[in-house]
Amino acid sequence: MSDLLVVDGLEKSFGGLQALSGCSLTLEEGSIGGLIGPNGSGKTTLFNIVTGYVRSDAGAVSFKGRPLVGGKPDQVFALGIGRTFQLTRIFARLTVLENMLVATQRREGWLRSMVRGSESTVEHERAMDLLAFVGLARLWDSSAGTLSYGQRKLLELAYVLIAEPSVILLDEPAGGINPTLIDEIRSRIVELNRQGTTFLIVEHNMEFVMGLCDKVTVMDMGCAIVSGPPDQVRADPRVLDAYLGSVEEASDDAGE
Repeated sequence: MSDLLVVDGLEKSFGGLQALSGCSLTLEEGSIGGLIGPNGSGKTTLFNIVTGYVRSDAGAVSFKGRPLVGGKPDQVFALGIGRTFQLTRIFARLTVLENMLVATQRREGWLRSMVRGSESTVEHERAMDLLAFVGLARLWDSSAGTLSYGQRKLLELAYVLIAEPSVILLDEPAGGINPTLIDEIRSRIVELNRQGTTFLIVEHNMEFVMGLCDKVTVMDMGCAIVSGPPDQVRADPRVLDAYLGSVEEASDDAGE
């Protein structure tokens, strides 16, 4: 497999906080990559830089061999990189189907008014097919604000799929949802991967990551410290040190 996404030496600070410090990793085409690490290790900052929400101070990102850093979110989206967020970003006042139709408009380059009189039959059918894929077709006319947290994550995944991205970055897809919906999300990831979609997943649920990912990268203090197959990563003492260190620091802070 060839490298699809390459992150090389990213640096990012926010005031006096060094969020990324020479962070590098690669994501191979057709793989499911995992990205783990203690809170504050820089995982979401990395996602934000790759997808254009934050500019790096130094370093480079390439996608399919082309420089990526500096692009705006919609430009990155148009290149074939989709993402979800730790806190889902949906339109709560719109119906489930209307959320999907907004996504079809975004794919064309800009959010246009939903009041168009009638939607394209092709757009409608595509939206309903994806809602069926994630198990939400029966809720097509429900307000998105009434969905459970897990259902919102499934809707956000379907929203991203409208653009047919070649790689999807998932930010804590299993966080805060029940085991049944975790299994739903896992099965959809596996099926999409079989169809050729590449994934990079930030997640704190170790069982989810280790059972799903081909390669796991561990971040600590803004850089990637270990990268390899799940079994190898699980046995690496640097991983244990990173997680135990975060627990010990929290205990020290609580005692001050």
